[in-house]
Amino acid sequence: MEKALNFAVEEDAVKYQLFLTNEPDDPEHYEEVFQQYIERILAHLAPMLVSYIWQYQPFNLKYKPGKEDVPAHIDGLTKFGDNIEDEWFIVYLIKEITKEFPEFVARVDDNDGEFLLIEAADFLPKWLNPENSTNRVFFHHGEMCIIPLPKTSEERMLLPAASPTIPQALKLFSNYSGHFVASKPVRTAIYKRINGYPERIQAFLHRARCYIPAGIAVVLKQRPTLVSAAVQAFYLRDPIDLKACRVFKTFPPETRVMTSVTLTRCLYAQLVQQTFVPDRRSGYSLPSRSHPQYKAYELGMKLAHGFEILCSKCKPIPHGSQEHISKVPMWDNFLNSLKKNNYFKGELEGSAQYQDRLHMAENYFQQSVINPQSSGVESPGEEILTILKGTTFKMEDFQKETDSLPPEDDDSWLEISPDTLDQILKDASGTNKPVSTLNEEEQNYDLAEVTESMKAFMSKVSTHEGAEFPWSSTDSHITFDADSFTAAIDKILGARSEEQSSEELDSDDLEEEEEFEFLGSDEESDLKDDSQGETGLQNKTSGSLKAYMQEMDHELASTNIGKSFKNQPQMVGSANAFSSETPGGGLEENSGAEDSDTTPVDVDMNLVTNLLESYNAQAGLAGPASNLLQSMGIQLPENADNKPH
Repeated sequence: MEKALNFAVEEDAVKYQLFLTNEPDDPEHYEEVFQQYIERILAHLAPMLVSYIWQYQPFNLKYKPGKEDVPAHIDGLTKFGDNIEDEWFIVYLIKEITKEFPEFVARVDDNDGEFLLIEAADFLPKWLNPENSTNRVFFHHGEMCIIPLPKTSEERMLLPAASPTIPQALKLFSNYSGHFVASKPVRTAIYKRINGYPERIQAFLHRARCYIPAGIAVVLKQRPTLVSAAVQAFYLRDPIDLKACRVFKTFPPETRVMTSVTLTRCLYAQLVQQTFVPDRRSGYSLPSRSHPQYKAYELGMKLAHGFEILCSKCKPIPHGSQEHISKVPMWDNFLNSLKKNNYFKGELEGSAQYQDRLHMAENYFQQSVINPQSSGVESPGEEILTILKGTTFKMEDFQKETDSLPPEDDDSWLEISPDTLDQILKDASGTNKPVSTLNEEEQNYDLAEVTESMKAFMSKVSTHEGAEFPWSSTDSHITFDADSFTAAIDKILGARSEEQSSEELDSDDLEEEEEFEFLGSDEESDLKDDSQGETGLQNKTSGSLKAYMQEMDHELASTNIGKSFKNQPQMVGSANAFSSETPGGGLEENSGAEDSDTTPVDVDMNLVTNLLESYNAQAGLAGPASNLLQSMGIQLPENADNKPH
């Protein structure tokens, strides 16, 4: 079963599965039923997906027959490459599918595992960990759901104690729909990443002017999503690919025109940030960097290399896109579904706008519906050559369009200042505070908060899984453990007074208890038989220990270790008081200096001093001091002493 559920093994890939809560009645028609669902789902999502530019692979769905403990379902895999936003957009799509088609239960996974739980790690219940999270996280009715562990005898009759199988999970959702919705903080953490779709898609697009061959402009006008394949071909080029770019056979440089190209921000960054010098034999020469159109020339040159590399790897196919689609029986049903979902937005059939949207729908249908079912579809290069073969254009038309090009977008988002990066990190960690209160906080910052948080942290008992940081958030959740409360009441009432006080043992108390458990039989009998001797022994031991510690203080006082600590302020007359206890009734000549050095160490002052020195040594970078303090919910202000005056 684990092999069957080994989801996304590829790097930077997300896998999604859609299960019916109630399987169809006739197993022989499973594939037909699921295929009809695929058409309906893709038609419903078409207004968002038709013009969406994917980084590497598009969203796709295909039928998956049942195997072992995994029933028949709809399956999909998308490699998102460097653009993580593609993965979260797919999460949004899965959420919308389960909302529109409530008979489905869906789950999403990637090569990191349950990445949804990773995103909401700060708000998960303590019992949920990577070992028991298998088949517990689903989307149902448009909400994120988590199947809990059974706690009571009644719940054990319904919920499996171990990780549930897929059939068990589907049965639970079928019989108890709505009972497994994740807590609000968990859902908020996930929905924050997908909030704003589908309008949010436009925020990740960048429109730039490019000086490209007219053939590429024609291709992008019909299939704007092919720009991602071209950028990837250029971005991942090798010496063999560049051999095809010594002489451009498909896109000669003399046919270049100025046009506007829409890319995602990730694709634009990949194109801009790479330094590349074209081969002199290619004919793609660049103007000087001071030229006002230098960036457009450079972007166009890089795109031309990408398109030429794609075309050099294939041969044109004899059939056009429309002829290929018209032979597919599913196309008519898919087109009717598009019309029902108002995909054409009221455009008259046969108009230019209607035809443009129809061509985009055909390409979307070919890539998303046919592609998962057949291996004989066109590659990007074949599609480019097919479009060029079936399209005629005039250079004069592009020259006219050049005069009315829309303005290109500002790319200042490529540059991130240190302050902006800090703000992004604060927003991500939830420690962001209003800017208006920063100056006041810097002036009235209470360092006592640092010491109190550190003391609270040190009082915690850590395990092999780590320590819990003492957050001081006012909206932290309050939990009540009845067993712990009962045990505490028993201790207070004296039921276990002979063993332990009413306060809970910490790790140091447990170590001391273990030391007494390993006492010899003779020592143990002495402790039981003579309580007065025990008290005297404790007093004697305590006195000798204090004397021993004083001797250590005197020895270390004159060393670098002793001088490295800050002591508490010495009280007036403390030297005379100390001298009265000195044997012989007086002080030695240099005893005053020793007494001042052996005053009690100011623990809080040393703690704060060392933390501030470590924090200052980081020079604004990440380090142990800032990471520890931030984990405890403390954000130190910027060091004003280092600011230029």
